[in-house]
Amino acid sequence: MAGKRKRANGTFEYVFKRAGVLDKPLYFTFTDEAEGDAFAANLDKLLASGIVPTQYQPTATTQTLGQLIADYTRDAHPSHKDLAELRTVDKTRGTTPLTAINAAWVDDWISVLKRVDRVAPDTIRAKVGALARCCDWGMRLKKLELPDHPFRTLPNGYSQYTKLDAQLAGEKRVDVARDRRLERGEHERIMAMLDAGVLPRKQRPLQLAHVPALRCLYLLATETAMRLSEMYTLTVDQVALDRRTVFLDRTKNGDKRQVPLSTVAVAALQDYLALRQIPDGLPADQLFPWWDGDHGTRARHRVTDYLSKLWVNIFDAAGCDGLKFHDLRHEATSRLFERTRLSEMEIMKITGHKDIKMLARYANLRGSVLSERLW
Repeated sequence: MAGKRKRANGTFEYVFKRAGVLDKPLYFTFTDEAEGDAFAANLDKLLASGIVPTQYQPTATTQTLGQLIADYTRDAHPSHKDLAELRTVDKTRGTTPLTAINAAWVDDWISVLKRVDRVAPDTIRAKVGALARCCDWGMRLKKLELPDHPFRTLPNGYSQYTKLDAQLAGEKRVDVARDRRLERGEHERIMAMLDAGVLPRKQRPLQLAHVPALRCLYLLATETAMRLSEMYTLTVDQVALDRRTVFLDRTKNGDKRQVPLSTVAVAALQDYLALRQIPDGLPADQLFPWWDGDHGTRARHRVTDYLSKLWVNIFDAAGCDGLKFHDLRHEATSRLFERTRLSEMEIMKITGHKDIKMLARYANLRGSVLSERLW
């Protein structure tokens, strides 16, 4: 509550202090006590909710892009993808004064990304998008002013390499959409490698740990289109075999969703649950044996990185050149188009895609399957 005292001249002074909300105390003076009490009660209510009226907010002290990124990272909860992109921007452009950011600065930065760093167009768009969202947030809080908002007025195709860009860079980078799918015989070779439990290597064979879990993870990926992190963070109570569903309460997009299970996925889970063993020190309710339940970004990235590299080794040993675990999501989504009559919207509910354009990247239907539908 505000402190109140009557001054010698008959006026009433109110002092507001709120740790974590106000940087410094606010002082107000009223000649009418009733008016002051009403004002104090209203302001106290706002401050208790963590709200500081705009007219009482301190003048922004953020001066550089690095400081803005730090504030945004701390207070705005950006996505993991944006965080990664903003870290790279901070390293190269963090000392830039906010007052220097204009259309010319943005154009120069994009030119450097192409001609010096030789960054692919999709990565350029990711960096620009992350920084645009950061600046949007900064403008809302009056940390900077961008009258023409140069991040939002870029022309279509700004990330593509022009002839001059390619000449100065020494190469022309283009977007490479992942369209890798399982080829004939690859599934059988992968399953044989998992059943053997040993990866042949030049030095010495690598004995695979948690083979039943790896086998189940692989089959779930190809049958459900779930992401790697969505699967290895599952708990047993999220799996309902009687209803043939998996309930995801934490997804990349932040939404909850129900994932239906095919008969193959149900059989894989039944077989695995009969053999499931969780190492000591991990939560007993975890479905898989790799994650310790820590939802922190670094902890999950460590597990994702470990499993992604392990699967590259497994696929390489099985003779599946260039195959990555995330390609299995593409494979599963394409199968939903090929083997079912589900609509695009129904498939989006299963896969968790937000944008129909993004879903189309995964819907790489085989020509042979399409030809069977023709007269």
